[in-house]
Amino acid sequence: MDRRTLLKAALALPLLPWTLKADAFTAPPFARVRPGRPGWPSADQWDALNREVGGRLSVPASPFLGDAASRAEAVAQRGNAFYIGDQPALTQTSGWFGAWDSRPSAWALAAESADDIAAAVRFARRHRVRLVVKGGGHSYQGTSCAPASLLVWTRRMNRVELHDAFVPEGARPGTAPQPAVSLGAGAMWIDAYDAVTTRGGRYVQGGGCTTVGVAGLVTGGGFGSFSKRFGSAASNLLEAELVTADGRIRVVNAHTDPDLFWSLKGGGGGNVGVVTRLTLRTHDLPDRFGGLSGEIAADSDASFLALTHEVLRFYRETLCNPTWGEQLRFTHDRRLVVSMVFQGIDKAAAEAAWAPFVAWVNARPAYAVRRPLRALDVGARHFWDAAFFREHAPQLIVPDGRPGAPSSHFVWKGDQDQIGWYIHGYASAWLPSALLRDDALRSLATAITEAAGHSSVELHVNKGLYGAPPDAIAASRDTATNPAVLDAFALAIVGHSGAPNYEGLPGAHVDTAVARRGADDVNAAYRRLRRAAPRAGSYVSESDYFQPDWQDAFWGTNYARLLAIKRKHDPERVFVVHHGVGSEG
Repeated sequence: MDRRTLLKAALALPLLPWTLKADAFTAPPFARVRPGRPGWPSADQWDALNREVGGRLSVPASPFLGDAASRAEAVAQRGNAFYIGDQPALTQTSGWFGAWDSRPSAWALAAESADDIAAAVRFARRHRVRLVVKGGGHSYQGTSCAPASLLVWTRRMNRVELHDAFVPEGARPGTAPQPAVSLGAGAMWIDAYDAVTTRGGRYVQGGGCTTVGVAGLVTGGGFGSFSKRFGSAASNLLEAELVTADGRIRVVNAHTDPDLFWSLKGGGGGNVGVVTRLTLRTHDLPDRFGGLSGEIAADSDASFLALTHEVLRFYRETLCNPTWGEQLRFTHDRRLVVSMVFQGIDKAAAEAAWAPFVAWVNARPAYAVRRPLRALDVGARHFWDAAFFREHAPQLIVPDGRPGAPSSHFVWKGDQDQIGWYIHGYASAWLPSALLRDDALRSLATAITEAAGHSSVELHVNKGLYGAPPDAIAASRDTATNPAVLDAFALAIVGHSGAPNYEGLPGAHVDTAVARRGADDVNAAYRRLRRAAPRAGSYVSESDYFQPDWQDAFWGTNYARLLAIKRKHDPERVFVVHHGVGSEG
């Protein structure tokens, strides 16, 4: 369907009965009002809300469009993820070609409590104002921003509290307490890791990028570098506080409201309420964490196919287990880039594990080792320790260098290219374990190399749980995430992006020809991968904005239950995000 036909179809939708889809709501949609239109709240009504929330309401504006001092600071800090996150008018992703652009809301609430958020939800529902929630602001789908909306900005709600013996509210007598951490909805994963691991000596399963928001990651499912050992972030959720569409503050867990609680574990952010606090299980810390990286180039398509086949076989035999995580990247110019992490073993053991593969490569003249495979390891307590890295490996991190910034705040050097990126195309697919069998392995290798001819393919092996221990599988099965993740050995990702495109940023420009070509290349690579895995699901937090089968791709057989919970707790659809549960029509 071309764009003009699509627009005509969209304009006709209001004329169709709302029962057009059997799985959609039977009530008419919650019609939003917009500034300057009848029904938009008056200045007095906004003032009343501002008084109710203690003066924390404001009109957000891009600092790139501010006064001279604001513009100068914004330009100087445009590559600082922490600065970007501190601006209510900005998001870490600056847009998606043909889909959305980062634009500020009409009003923003810098929430400091669940009561603030409850007031905003009641106001939005009463006045039919679109509500948007932003914590970390990383959403690829643009769900953390929208013009003509009221933004609930949770950045200030970043308290972190450790528990030696946590018992969920309303639990049955005799429920065993367990170590846990409670995190405000505005906390970033670096805040969690600093408190839990660096200072607390334990582990919490979170995300790999340090500036990602805790709440958004958990409600989206949540995979980090060591998910192959500890499961998804959602599977470690013990309790949550949230504000539902009726403006009530609720504490939910497996004992008090199991359905609503389950829907928060991977059902997608912004679907049934605004999360204000989460409590996650913590784990014993392994002795060591580490990483191994290298790069190998092939001299022909045939040798690249052979290299791909061999590294997949090697992964199946040696690495598909709780010890290993992160990425194997297959590039459009016939390179294999290894960026792996490991836990529970040391540098010597990691390099010994890879020795057979290194020997295989070295024995064949078709391959040039651009970077030898080398490992580094640290005591696990130092893995997110900014002071340690400043002293021993400053080249691996980028601290927040602003005066007064927390000394614990840094991003990994390899994540810098995501700060403000403007997505041209992006897609993901969970690859089932059956593709690793001998009779399927060459077909998989062929699919990857042919897909990489269009756009480089990354296999995120930590985002598939095949090979994880039984306890991680069991906990992740009890989440709303697509069950396909349980049998997936990796999440395949293809993407293409350009420079930041914030409104007012000097030099910001989208080259439409480059963007369109990038999107086409991603789509071609994704289609080739789907031929190898035609029923592959997709990870909601890292997925195609234009995913046609999004209900099945994101949630599989869990979607019907999620939709029923949505109908019960948000019948008017106060909370709607792109491709969120109940957003049909």
